[in-house]
Amino acid sequence: MDKIVIEGGTPLSGQISISGAKNSALKLMVACLLSDEPLELTNMPNLRDTRFLGHLLENFGVEVTDGVGRLTLHAKTLSSTTAPYDLVRKMRASFNVLGPVLARAHKAKVSLPGGCAIGARPVDLHLNALKAMGANIELSEGYVIASAKGGLKGADITFPFISVGATEHAMLAAVLAKGETTLNNAAREPEIVDLANCLQAMGAKINGAGRSEITIEGVEKLGGAKFAVVPDRIEAGTYALAAATVGGAVRLVNVRSDHLGSLWPLIAQAGAKVTMDEDSVLVERHGTPIRPVDVETQAYPGFPTDLQAQFMAMMCLADGVSIIRENIFENRFMHCPELSRMGANITVSGREAIIRGVPKLKGAQVMATDLRASASLIAAGLAAEGTTEVGRVYHLDRGFEQIEVKLGNCGARIKRVKE
Repeated sequence: MDKIVIEGGTPLSGQISISGAKNSALKLMVACLLSDEPLELTNMPNLRDTRFLGHLLENFGVEVTDGVGRLTLHAKTLSSTTAPYDLVRKMRASFNVLGPVLARAHKAKVSLPGGCAIGARPVDLHLNALKAMGANIELSEGYVIASAKGGLKGADITFPFISVGATEHAMLAAVLAKGETTLNNAAREPEIVDLANCLQAMGAKINGAGRSEITIEGVEKLGGAKFAVVPDRIEAGTYALAAATVGGAVRLVNVRSDHLGSLWPLIAQAGAKVTMDEDSVLVERHGTPIRPVDVETQAYPGFPTDLQAQFMAMMCLADGVSIIRENIFENRFMHCPELSRMGANITVSGREAIIRGVPKLKGAQVMATDLRASASLIAAGLAAEGTTEVGRVYHLDRGFEQIEVKLGNCGARIKRVKE
């Protein structure tokens, strides 16, 4: 098993190119199941999660051709309509194969996903949306067995609360349903818009993606397409926060700055300088103390839960007290004990964490508990005195492409070693 070793205390200086978005790429890959023609995805990140999903798609008979930053998926026929437990349990996003397979083959058997360390995230919203479209759903021995004789039908669906996964899943199923589907209280994330744009390139009829009401007019058949994955706003935010935490100057390229409108003012409020142009963002902090900033996570366009841990790493070194409230996931403060091992002063009470800034952090052996928490520990390690060792970096590899290389190119003393 690998670990990341960091010698802290060196400011960052250089340029980082942002990869394609993990959270979008996974759902775009699943879209290939809706067509018997090839789907070619460019600006593809090379991640543990995308590789794993490729294996799952091959289980359905999808021909997967991998290249540098490029992936071609051809589901000419579906040789299977079953996604077994051993494949689905490793990644929750793989559950989203259910809707496309059901929409195309009118039947599907997919294992329920495994638990998630950062929250329960039940799939009832997904299943209720499919039921509204006429699917017959049975649960048996840990599997969802779904059928739709004659195909899915358009429906008026209102989500009781905003869910990115359920919105995406319903879209993926509705594009081949007969008639019109309306999704009310839909998620508005850029990844939703990216999925809609890809499906439209394949021939789907979708209006309103990026707003709280989305309408989908079902079509009989989708074709192939070539589509570029949107840049990863969470990766961009992670490196921006690392630069603000450690100090120095980092230019982010291949970035959609408009997708992080909630972040830039907070970084500036904390004492860093943010300069944006058409397709890049420069984040600088040269000796200015980090100021405390309160923040709470919200559905898009609010502050993303996927940047909460990274923001907390910065607040650990702030000159004062800050409060972070987590409104999305009920168990997303597991990085706090690990940051405390490095000298951070954090008190957690329910969904709130109170961070009393300290003058410095000290390197320590720490353990990644989830994908975004691992990035916060790396940022803390870069700013800390001495050596930090981050274990369980397989979490990191799920969503960050060559993080040690990208940071190393900016002067960070960071390396990956075998434990």
